[in-house]
Amino acid sequence: MERRLALKTLAAATVGLAAPAVQAQALLPVRFSLDWALQGPQAAFLLALERGYFRREGLAVTMDRGFGSGDVPVKIAGGAYDVGVADLNPTIRMKLERPEVDLFTPFIVYDATAAAVMTLRRENITRPADLMDKIVAAPESDAGRQLFPAFAKATGIDATRIRWQTVTPQLRETMLAQGRVNAITGFITSGVFSLRGLGVRAEDIVTMRFSEVGANFYATSLITSRRWAEANPAAVTALIRGLVRAQYDSLADPSVAIAALRAREPLTDVPLETERLRMALNELTFTPHVRTSGFGQIDTARLQRGIDMVRDAFAIARPMPWGEVYDPRYLPPATDMRLA
Repeated sequence: MERRLALKTLAAATVGLAAPAVQAQALLPVRFSLDWALQGPQAAFLLALERGYFRREGLAVTMDRGFGSGDVPVKIAGGAYDVGVADLNPTIRMKLERPEVDLFTPFIVYDATAAAVMTLRRENITRPADLMDKIVAAPESDAGRQLFPAFAKATGIDATRIRWQTVTPQLRETMLAQGRVNAITGFITSGVFSLRGLGVRAEDIVTMRFSEVGANFYATSLITSRRWAEANPAAVTALIRGLVRAQYDSLADPSVAIAALRAREPLTDVPLETERLRMALNELTFTPHVRTSGFGQIDTARLQRGIDMVRDAFAIARPMPWGEVYDPRYLPPATDMRLA
């Protein structure tokens, strides 16, 4: 498999050097799901599409909004999408519970997790223990909600004493702002800025990041199936190359990514979504490690600790080595993963 994969990738890369030849070929359709609504953090992915990075590689990518990181792997496993980007940990949980699922990630985008519990100062919740017996709102597909047992275990609280309120993504922050729930889970890039968009002052928002309590997971990743990747290895590598380039483009000039977002969402609040994008880029994607080493330099021991943390939090007996969920063989050359 490894030799066949390498040969296919090399052949496709050679063809990719000749742009006219690529244009003459039939483009490979790729159904791509984002993790969430079209907001600032999603702009960097849309930019890869808008700038034609995939089309130049022979791919006809259609990119749709998502409905949570727990929803993306379900839809890929069910055949609705070929690939997607989502927090990796719901996929890890799915594979732990259903070993027959062939989903994996060939590329981890976010080096740091965005998962957090968010509340308001008026709720008098200042530490994780204060969440017990309170109402916490989130969609069932929210990665923060799915990973909450790991947060609870890391902080020593009883997860069974959380009163969950299942809400749609559109209502989550509204419910908190209106005082109808005590807290929410989600990504800081979504929750914090959506609350601010509802008129909540930044100083009134209290965040408890999962990473601050030791639940330091790898996060947003490219998700696909082994079957699709093995049938289209050059396409997987091309997708990664395009995504990496767009992340660097967005870091250099966030306004170009926001312009791509506005092309899809004309009512985009540009200042708010620009702040949201900058947080995703500077705090989650381009961590000091990535800025120094480039993308693709994954600490597999850290990844294994994250897998074991998910397994322990959900009391899953089956051990799972990191190689079942992460396969770096599809990565482009290191020169394409770290741009000047």
